[in-house]
Amino acid sequence: MRSHPLVPAQQLRQARQRLTEQGLAASPGVDALLARSWQRSLTAGLSPIGRLHCQDNLVGPALQRSRALSHELISHSEPVMEHLFEQVRHSHSMVILADPQGVLMHTRGDLDFLSKAERVALTCGASWAESQRGTNAIGTALAEAQEVEIHGAEHYLERNGFLTCAAAPIFSAQGQLAGILDISGEQRSRHPHTLGLVGTAARMIENSLVMASCRHQLVLQFHAKAEGIGSVAQGLLAFSEDGWLVGANRRGLALLGLGAVDLQRTAWAQLFERALQAWLGSLRQSGGRPLQLRTQRGEVFYGQLQGRGPTVVTMGSAPTARAASPEPVRADALQRLDSGDLRWRAAADKARRVLGKDIPLLILGESGVGKELFAKALHEVSTRRGKPFVAVNCAALPESLIESELFGYAPGAFTGARSQGSPGRLREAQGGTLFLDEIGDMPLALQTRLLRVLQEREVQPLGGGAPVALDVQLLCATHQSLAQAVSEGRFRADLYYRINGLALQLPALRERTDLDALVDRVIESLAPDQGLALEPDLREALRAYDWPGNLRQLHQVLRTAVALLTPQDSRIGWAHLPDDLVAPLQQRVARPVRPAQNLRELSQQAIAQALENTRGNVSAAARQLGIARQTLYRRLQAGAAD
Repeated sequence: MRSHPLVPAQQLRQARQRLTEQGLAASPGVDALLARSWQRSLTAGLSPIGRLHCQDNLVGPALQRSRALSHELISHSEPVMEHLFEQVRHSHSMVILADPQGVLMHTRGDLDFLSKAERVALTCGASWAESQRGTNAIGTALAEAQEVEIHGAEHYLERNGFLTCAAAPIFSAQGQLAGILDISGEQRSRHPHTLGLVGTAARMIENSLVMASCRHQLVLQFHAKAEGIGSVAQGLLAFSEDGWLVGANRRGLALLGLGAVDLQRTAWAQLFERALQAWLGSLRQSGGRPLQLRTQRGEVFYGQLQGRGPTVVTMGSAPTARAASPEPVRADALQRLDSGDLRWRAAADKARRVLGKDIPLLILGESGVGKELFAKALHEVSTRRGKPFVAVNCAALPESLIESELFGYAPGAFTGARSQGSPGRLREAQGGTLFLDEIGDMPLALQTRLLRVLQEREVQPLGGGAPVALDVQLLCATHQSLAQAVSEGRFRADLYYRINGLALQLPALRERTDLDALVDRVIESLAPDQGLALEPDLREALRAYDWPGNLRQLHQVLRTAVALLTPQDSRIGWAHLPDDLVAPLQQRVARPVRPAQNLRELSQQAIAQALENTRGNVSAAARQLGIARQTLYRRLQAGAAD
């Protein structure tokens, strides 16, 4: 947490001037965090004075998409923000929620103390990332991942000097930065307790996120005092059915001396003296009272267990004659695929909400991102899970066979047809789920027939016969841009809108934030209970790699690495990788970069690196840089003009 004595505004302005004119970051009265933030603002090419050229607020569909990705964060934050606003209602302040890129997602408060231009800057869709607004509480809290207060002239941009702001990060159950909670107001309204207030509110949101995202796990609520359970100061730890730590709040990790890196790799038995099942049995008999829980380090806490989902550990129920341990809470198919990436989870949550409502889903993503695995998981969590799941790869079937393969045929319909005929893949999926993979490669003639089947909800086999009513959940997938294919005449527009009830974009592996968890999970599945680990420098190299083959490539690389281990090996290192992968991995880690000679070169190097990391995806590169897409386009055009 950064809270500090106020430094006179004139002294701060002089220190900032020395930085911009002479490059002197260290100045009396400027603490280390503020100096780092000013330096980042300078490196981003921002000038403390003059007009602010960043006016790329998200609006319309772009803002709606961004808010949809942050749906879980917003829904759990709104009640807390309402309560927080009541505490600051008469202080000319507003409560603000920003996403992990610093874009404002939700605000609560009175904007009357702001001018028209300032109101625009503090409305939903505006970005307050440091690279666009300089030092400010939201952007600096994002950059430093800690609670921050920025007051008056501490803001890097003079135009923001009228504000006083206090912000705190919000972390997910997997330890990822989920967003920022902020209180901003006119600088004369500063109160010394504002930072503590916003920090407490952020922890309330974190606790709510943990309880919601881990609702199908066993969640341990614990505190040094029994009375502390249920308070904002309690620790929360979520365990899988087999006792592995899969989620936590920051307080829970801190109480046990753990970090986010310990998630997915720490078992109950490593933390506590008493076995999980034995403690559960005692807890069930306690009548709902918190029980003592001693750690392996000898610390004593009081704990309760909150179970959710199909099987619940009931707290407070009367003791039964049998003291059997409760059934473990089992994660469903979608949750087993979830390793913490927020974009993937947002897609899964949206899909889950529309299942069973006769809405066709279109799954988008590069080859190898796991579209079929995702589709199978959706089938398993739907009401059709006891019925067939039929997958058809439209790109793998010869054009001459795809019609008979999909729609079936009557006996003797064509030369070489089976005497008993064939029901076809659509009818094989009756009552269940039909997954059409790479539907963008379906020939136009077949697109016309498929459209008719989907409209009439019946299928007629080739060669005649009575039409058969069709009842399937339709899932389609493609790595192509179907909208572009429609504009080029390669895909029927009416079929596109028929199959696109809800489009879901699965992120590429290089864009995901859960690579470490994915790697550990794959290794564990390939070599269960062996405790294998990666060499630290190899793990860093895997993080930096582009993964053009996505999850499919990752699985194959790790499968080969595990196969090359000797009985004496306990770590996967460079020697266990395929030869053709070692060179590109080491090149990404050790590539020499000529130091930038000025701010323009530094900016261009950062842009080039981001575009390389995202394989030319401008939107993803802009997110990585913390700037708006339009800003990135302008800087690319400026670079080309030079």
